[in-house]
Amino acid sequence: MKICYLDAFSGISGDMLVGALADAGADTAALCGALNALGTGAVYEFEKTKRRGIAATKFHVRCGEQHGHRHLSHILEMIDKAALPERVKRNASAVFKRLGEAEARVHQVPVERVHFHEVGAVDSISDIVGACLGFELLGVERICCSPLNLGSGTVKTEHGVLPVPAPATAALLEGKPVYARGPAVELTTPTGAAIAATLASSFGPLPPMRISATGYGAGGHDFPEHANVLRVIVGEASGAAEATTVSVLEANIDDSSPEVLGFALERLLSAGALDVTLSPVIMKKNRPGTLLRAIVRPEDQETLAGLLFRETSTLGLRIYQAERRVQPRSIVEVQTPHGTVRVKVSGEGSFAPEYEDCRRLALETGVPLKDILAAANFAYLTQNR
Repeated sequence: MKICYLDAFSGISGDMLVGALADAGADTAALCGALNALGTGAVYEFEKTKRRGIAATKFHVRCGEQHGHRHLSHILEMIDKAALPERVKRNASAVFKRLGEAEARVHQVPVERVHFHEVGAVDSISDIVGACLGFELLGVERICCSPLNLGSGTVKTEHGVLPVPAPATAALLEGKPVYARGPAVELTTPTGAAIAATLASSFGPLPPMRISATGYGAGGHDFPEHANVLRVIVGEASGAAEATTVSVLEANIDDSSPEVLGFALERLLSAGALDVTLSPVIMKKNRPGTLLRAIVRPEDQETLAGLLFRETSTLGLRIYQAERRVQPRSIVEVQTPHGTVRVKVSGEGSFAPEYEDCRRLALETGVPLKDILAAANFAYLTQNR
């Protein structure tokens, strides 16, 4: 599977993404030819430039003065009529629908009545279609994204001066990992946020892959603090042992009952935590307490932190990043005299029967659990001699 990783350390905008995909090898003539099928009358240009010494590609959309606004239905019709691959049409339409829903929510109006201002302009339509087409030209099957640098300060819009992130950007990125670093300007635009939120299947560190190409898309400013580029990393998914970054949530609790803590553990696991543990500790004033530690995906950090606050009495928690190593694993089924059991097998050959399968069989047959586990281990060894 071919993966494209969006490294948004300086934010993301539509033009930065199109430039990065072209820089990574997407055919610029094919991009311009297909974008001309939109019938906007715009002229497209790819400029080789640098940001803080990093060679990058800047995507320009040259168009005349645009008057009035566009509704979502008009934009979707424009995309549907264009001579574009079906997956490009589908993805571009999905991005604009996501934008429309965010704008409708911000302005408290039906999505049919949303007037697209910045996002409905010719350059933004070209950016979104160009990005979807760039992924198609590179053969990308899965898109992953880093946590997004949103920037800070204010931004001028059709609605006046607004704080960064703009309301639509904030709505689009709910539940996604974000931060602010660098100059007090907008680094992630609504267009860039919509593309990432709609098309990225995950947010976090670089997934295991064999890199085949990298590309850098230039932003409009050349900051002294850092290279204002969006980097894309393209490659094939690898079977390498997984090394990922996780968020660790911790809280010391000395005034919750065991029932409350046990329920909190269950709720965290059911909401997506990778692991949750409860450990006895001695706290200040020699009080016995409990250390609750949850290992979570970075994109789930804020959601699960909120759940931890709701389900326990803690008034504060610690959040830090850790590296998680996970071996490749597979599941095989073995037949025992008592029934079928799944066995988890690691990349280096160690194995263990699935507890829930063994527990279910023990309850159904009345056979002691230890005998079910022994039978599953024996069956696996016999099957794989």
